[in-house]
Amino acid sequence: MRMSTLFSQTLREAPADAEMPSHKLLVRAGFIRQLAAGIYTIMPLGKRSITKIENIMREEINAIGGQEMTMPVVHPAEVWKETKRWYQIGSEMGRFKDKHDRDMVLAMTHEEVVADLIRKEIHSYRQLPALIYHIQTKWRDDPRPRAGLIRVREFTMKDSYSLDADWEGLDKQYRAHYQAYFDIFHRCGIPVIAVKSDVGMMGGKMAHEYMYLTPFGEDTLLICNGCGYAANRQVAPFEKKALPEEAMLPLEKVATPDCKTIAGLAEFLTIPEARTAKAVFMVADIPEGESSAQKFVFAILRGDMELNETKLTNALKASELRPATEEEIIAIGATPGYASPIGLPKTNAYLPVVIVVDDLIPESYNLVAGANDAGYHLLNTNLGRDYQADIIADLTAARAGDVCTVCGGSFEEVRGVEVGNIFKLGTRYSDSMGCTYQDKDGKEKPIIMGSYGIGSGRLLAAVAEEYNDEYGLIWPITIAPYQVHLVMLPAKKGAGERGSEGDVEKAANQLYLDLQAAGVEALYDDREESPGVKFNDADLIGLPIRLTVSERGLRDGLIEYKRRDRKEKRMIPRGEIIEAVKAEIAALEAEIQAKVVEAPFDE
Repeated sequence: MRMSTLFSQTLREAPADAEMPSHKLLVRAGFIRQLAAGIYTIMPLGKRSITKIENIMREEINAIGGQEMTMPVVHPAEVWKETKRWYQIGSEMGRFKDKHDRDMVLAMTHEEVVADLIRKEIHSYRQLPALIYHIQTKWRDDPRPRAGLIRVREFTMKDSYSLDADWEGLDKQYRAHYQAYFDIFHRCGIPVIAVKSDVGMMGGKMAHEYMYLTPFGEDTLLICNGCGYAANRQVAPFEKKALPEEAMLPLEKVATPDCKTIAGLAEFLTIPEARTAKAVFMVADIPEGESSAQKFVFAILRGDMELNETKLTNALKASELRPATEEEIIAIGATPGYASPIGLPKTNAYLPVVIVVDDLIPESYNLVAGANDAGYHLLNTNLGRDYQADIIADLTAARAGDVCTVCGGSFEEVRGVEVGNIFKLGTRYSDSMGCTYQDKDGKEKPIIMGSYGIGSGRLLAAVAEEYNDEYGLIWPITIAPYQVHLVMLPAKKGAGERGSEGDVEKAANQLYLDLQAAGVEALYDDREESPGVKFNDADLIGLPIRLTVSERGLRDGLIEYKRRDRKEKRMIPRGEIIEAVKAEIAALEAEIQAKVVEAPFDE
């Protein structure tokens, strides 16, 4: 590709709202352009890299028995209603009506579509096991898109779905995907770890997320320094220490002026934060049959703990959860900063109230809680005697320093970006949509399913996040849009016959043709720009190898050769340059392939 005709341009400045290096560099290098919040056009350079990523996915999934197909991006709502996810998923789902006034869905994922397909196609145990996949557009109306391709609303994913006759078959296909995903990420040059995760809206028995570790990541991961256990903070179990058991003391109302925070309250009363009860207020949409009800959630946990919103969402079986406003807190009869479930009106004009308490609260005695009176708290509150809970569940989030339940070691916190996930769905969708097969004895049994996804755009962004420097991107050879950046530096006007401008251009053009003939992918900078502009653009775009054809080099029959990830340059005879490039490409590919190793499986 000649840069003079490339449909893209580099930019000197990054978008004002760009935070992560990958976002800044992918825009500046001309790989992506934003249309709207969380919606991007993938430009030609970006498309070439994403195509290479997707082809790596194809190779690895084909290698474990996958068959590629394409499923629709627009779904009739009926299939989503069968599994109840139409009612369980909130505003992230793209809903619309067609011209016949039928409810339709923009694909968030394809479990329902797969289930509808297999109940029509699979009838006998002889058709199992099976593995199907596609690479398709998805839409999730994320309220907070950010970081370029890391968190978007429209994106492309590779989804694969395993279909088995029994749980042993699912275990085998899950393990095969577990390894195949590591192979995909390593072939793309990205280091990842696999951590246990919440099954979320997908449902099922087990899930793992593949995390690329970066300080810019939006997920918090906990890794045990003793046994290496790793999990997303959303699901990480930890040892929760109860307070010593003691007799319940009488309630006592005390003045606590300007104590609206747990830290301030504990300091004022000279008590540890563990002796307080923290109130967190949320508003939840909770599915009820084929509709949903909005409820005010009064969550209570010990003052030294942090709320895990994922655990609260799961405890409520909520489709959406958001923080309550101060006006909403007042509307239920509570006092912001001093709220308590004690004395809370049983009815109010706003919303039904659900009181959810952490499972450590029943073992915590005589806690200090709000008095529902500005400037006052209650001493010696106790669950059961002073107030009742509608739900008791684990609501707290693990933190650095908490004790691992596996080995007794302590957790360390790291940040990461989720680049893939795998789920043991089991019969979650088979049961709700009637996906069965006849076994050898003629008995009807449910098909056992697994679901496995990787976002190609997010993976591109993660690689860009990993490989860059102060000058620009540095692409791994396997997914670089081109392998070589060929730079022509025209001779100065009026140069002598041997180093004429025409000779330089002719030599560069011939080298471009020779590279193509040798099967080397080259981006040829044939533009009439200064050397500084050309070299800056080459560094910004970040192709693995740069070749420079110049008047000075041609005088001695030499081509300047430089790897993007190294500072040194060397001059190579014109007749040897093609073989040198091919040898370097082979070495870079071997270096990537050496990272593809067997991963231990964390069950």
